[in-house]
Amino acid sequence: MATLGPHRQRGPHEQPNLHPPGAHPRRRVRNRPPPARVRDGVTSSPRGARLARRLVSHRLDTWGHPYGGRVNETLTLITAELAANAVRHGHVAGRDFHVRLTHGTGTVRVEVSDTRTERVPVLSDAEPPGDAECGRGLLIVAGLATRWEVAPRDGAPGKTVWAELRLP
Repeated sequence: MATLGPHRQRGPHEQPNLHPPGAHPRRRVRNRPPPARVRDGVTSSPRGARLARRLVSHRLDTWGHPYGGRVNETLTLITAELAANAVRHGHVAGRDFHVRLTHGTGTVRVEVSDTRTERVPVLSDAEPPGDAECGRGLLIVAGLATRWEVAPRDGAPGKTVWAELRLP
């Protein structure tokens, strides 16, 4: 057992404190602004899609678009739809999908890239039949985003579906 102080011993299951003395481990230090661009590789699974949605929502909050606000809620929903499509239609065994979030002066843009080149989404104005379980995701994206598009993936095989939201 390791010594934690004059009166307490750390058990074998406890992690050592890696934070400097006086620093709270969950408190963010705001001595520099967060980057205006974030890119993460995420496992191509339903759990990865949920993680992508949460990462985007958290980053938007750190950029000043609070949880529950219009920008955060809208872009989180768009990310959820694009990530779900990447998992369902763009999955290649052993390959992750990538999420990139960029904050510009008047827009916020989310990009979701996967490695499937042969399955490019097409937006149709026709809604799927009322009892269909899929086919509405990109209709939601088109309704919420200021603009969106599908493009070839840069530097790797696959495609990128991106959506932008104009800031108020």
